Amino acid sequence: MKTLSTRTLQRLLLLLLLGLLPHTAEAMEVTSSGPQTVQKAQGTTVNLGCTYTAGLQDTGELDIEWFNLSPDMTQKDRLILSYTGGQTHRYGDPAVSSRFRFTGSPTAGDASIAISDARVSDTATYQCKVKKAPGVDTYKLTLLVMAPPSAPKCWVEGPEEKGGAVSLRCKSSVGSAPLGYTWKRETGGTIPPDATQNSETGELLIKNHSDANVGSYMCEAKNAVGRAECRYQLHAYNPTDKVGVIVGAVIGAILLLLLLLLLIWLIICCCHKRRYVKEVANDIREDAPAPESRPTSRHSSRHSSLRSALGYRTHTGVYYSPAGSQQPGGQSLRSNSTSTAGGAKPLQYDHRYGYPV
Repeated sequence: MKTLSTRTLQRLLLLLLLGLLPHTAEAMEVTSSGPQTVQKAQGTTVNLGCTYTAGLQDTGELDIEWFNLSPDMTQKDRLILSYTGGQTHRYGDPAVSSRFRFTGSPTAGDASIAISDARVSDTATYQCKVKKAPGVDTYKLTLLVMAPPSAPKCWVEGPEEKGGAVSLRCKSSVGSAPLGYTWKRETGGTIPPDATQNSETGELLIKNHSDANVGSYMCEAKNAVGRAECRYQLHAYNPTDKVGVIVGAVIGAILLLLLLLLLIWLIICCCHKRRYVKEVANDIREDAPAPESRPTSRHSSRHSSLRSALGYRTHTGVYYSPAGSQQPGGQSLRSNSTSTAGGAKPLQYDHRYGYPV
């Protein structure tokens, strides 16, 4: 028989010792790996991994908790989701906690969760805590929920005149920072070498514009979770006659001023005319004589006065008779003898009454 070498004997002894020694138990350990900062677009479903391995001595009841950690160390962390006693429990605002759920089997070493319809407000640092007495372990990861950029708006500042400066602009109204803007030329060649871009403001500045720069330009806005684009068709126009424009503007301003002065003058004249007419009307009313009585009225008045005077004559032997006219000497058209014969008595003026009785 061949004798065993010294190295072979050492290996056999090592294997024998390993088999006789008792197995050392492992403690609770979270085994998740990967980036601890997750960036996701809003509206999507986000998975937060948390797998674990329990030790042989960890025989207590399984307790899994997910916390939203407060950035302020003096504030209390917010418990969102837990698994204990074989049941899942949700905490806090139902509109928030209802979107959190376990994705695997917590008892089989998978405490991972999913957040449906992720929102920007879900951005936070989360902690997975797995406890099975006496073992316990934790795992933290940061979630960044970002809004992708909306379709940007492309426009130009400047008259697009040859020889002048032209500024192409690009801006998205919605999108989480940081947003970056990039201009590209789609037709007509490449972007002019003397043009400058600002990726933060979305400006493409062309200092000396010419026909060579005419074409279609595309602006792309993007962040970590999305991108969007818009286009602008750039033209080149001959410069306008600035002197003529200035002269025309001055003449127009003068004409407008004259028209305004004319309008003011017409308003003043109209006001003066109305005031003059009103003053003349007042003078006429003050100088006008009192209206004369109508002839018919005057005649009627005189006739009434005459009749009154005749009815109250105080001459002796004269009286008024409405049936006839008076005669001199106190005789009427009727015969005195008839009146006397009838027993009529002549009227006498009575001072007590002021008329004949």
